[in-house]
Amino acid sequence: MRHLALLFCLIGVPLSAQTPADAARNAMVQLEDATAQLDAAESARDRVRALTEAVHAFETGLAAMRDGLRAASIRETELRRDLDARDTEVRRLLAALSAIGPGAGPQNFVHPDGPIGTARAGLLMASITPALTAAASDLRADVEEATALRQLQQDAANTLQNGLADIQAARTALSQAMADRTDLPRKFTEDPVKTALLIAASETLDGFAAGLSQISEDEADLDLPAASNRKGRLPLPVTGEILRRAGETDAAGVTRPGVLIATRPRALVTTPAAATIRYRGPLLDYGLVSILEPEPDILFVFAGLETVFGETGQVLPEGSPVGLMGGPAGETNDIQSPSGERAGEALSETLYIEVRLGDTPEDPLGWFTQDKGRTE
Repeated sequence: MRHLALLFCLIGVPLSAQTPADAARNAMVQLEDATAQLDAAESARDRVRALTEAVHAFETGLAAMRDGLRAASIRETELRRDLDARDTEVRRLLAALSAIGPGAGPQNFVHPDGPIGTARAGLLMASITPALTAAASDLRADVEEATALRQLQQDAANTLQNGLADIQAARTALSQAMADRTDLPRKFTEDPVKTALLIAASETLDGFAAGLSQISEDEADLDLPAASNRKGRLPLPVTGEILRRAGETDAAGVTRPGVLIATRPRALVTTPAAATIRYRGPLLDYGLVSILEPEPDILFVFAGLETVFGETGQVLPEGSPVGLMGGPAGETNDIQSPSGERAGEALSETLYIEVRLGDTPEDPLGWFTQDKGRTE
């Protein structure tokens, strides 16, 4: 950018804190804290819970970094465009300040008309000098802000790269910890033959859900905290945005009773309440599905996962991992892009959520809070 070196020599006024920069710096701190949580998870007594919290912390930090750096990049671009457009103004200001000199004041001017002319010139300069100084200060503040934002984005590159690598490591460790877990109670044993027959005979989710009780053997009587007592206050199982509400028709003309949540790639899905895994696996055209039973006659259906955790019949504590969404793990350039990750991949995955009370679907938004609340 032209004239940066000269503008840095102008009157020194401390640059006020900028919101985009603060957001990005705070996100860097969040990522550092998440890394510390991941390190601590190695020796945690409940490694699954510790790793779940670490993944959530990374998701929160990376999302904050995306927003902060995107805002910083947009702000920097605006400043540089504005300064380039004001190039002529900058030239004139520099010339005026150079002509006046650093120690110039009204008393330094002598007018050929004598004392009266000098007094008039002094009054004129007394009104002009503060305006020039203020203009110089404003320009310097803009330049320093643009330069600080650019430096911040460069400094954040390593933090971003490490954060993306660490969250992938956390997800891998979590998957292994879930596979190794042996402390979960089991409500029933699945009969795989009956499950296969039920899948083959079911043409709809309604039919499959109605026959779920047929696939269990040796069912135990386990009391779980009633999820219905927290209806309307349960946390959404994943961080994201509501893409389609219950009863809305999609582009293919299909209307479903559940909601569709847009999520980031590889987002972690957790159970909003303690629940029994009634089924996990591929189902009809829903993709990979996990069906949870928080209490008798209530089912939570999560469809569209790429990875599912746990085994059918196991009882998951509240906040436990249910699975992972699909998609690429992400790259540093994706997050730093001011236009969004590769033109729209920020929320590229979709999780379908359905709540069933007996044989009747209910609006999931009547059960879950609109924001992703969690024990995070």
